[in-house]
Order: sequence, then structure tokens, then C-alpha cells
Amino acid sequence: QVQLVESGGGLVQPGGSLRLSCVASGFAFSINGMGWYRQATGKEREWVAGISRGGNTNYADSVKGRFTISRDNAKNTMYLQMNNLKPEDTAVYYCKNEVGYWGQGTQVTVSS
Repeated sequence: QVQLVESGGGLVQPGGSLRLSCVASGFAFSINGMGWYRQATGKEREWVAGISRGGNTNYADSVKGRFTISRDNAKNTMYLQMNNLKPEDTAVYYCKNEVGYWGQGTQVTVSS
């Protein structure tokens, strides 16, 4: 069955970096667009970044220039490199494939 497993979250100080991973299985990863989303406590889930099967990327304005989405089709894995993290980036981060399957999420906390 389809599985998306995120990892790489944690506690980091403002200005720090983290790299999230999303390992996919059970579907043809290489021909699927993928995306990262996040949900902060008390807020709606929001889109963060997307990557097409061809590698085209786009970002929410709030993370543009700080986050980089990428994929390794040989490893069925998508990444989110997050630099210059801010307290407002604190959220549970989820990956999603283009047909609507979600991972379980990984917590990112940015705090001093």
C-alpha cells in the first residue's frame, strides 16, 4: 500500500537548519508530483513547497529563499532543506503525493 514516511524534524534555534526527508513506497514515485505542507498548532494546514515529476519547484512566499525542495527518484525520497529557520516555521511538516496520500508528519520546533 502507499506509504509516505517523514523524518528529520526536531528542535532548532532561530537561524538554524534542518533537512526533512520523505520516503515513499507503494506507488510510482518518479512520475508523481510531490509536496510539503505544514500545520502549526491552532492553524490550518498550509502548502509549503512542491516539486513536479520533472523537477520543477515552487514555494510559498513565506519560505522562498530559505527552503529548498528536491527529490531523488532512485531512492524514492523527497527532501526539504530548511535554512534560516524562524519561530514561525514551527509546525508539523507533512509530505503528500499528487493523488492525495499523506505521511504521518514530523515536528519542527524553532525556539531559543
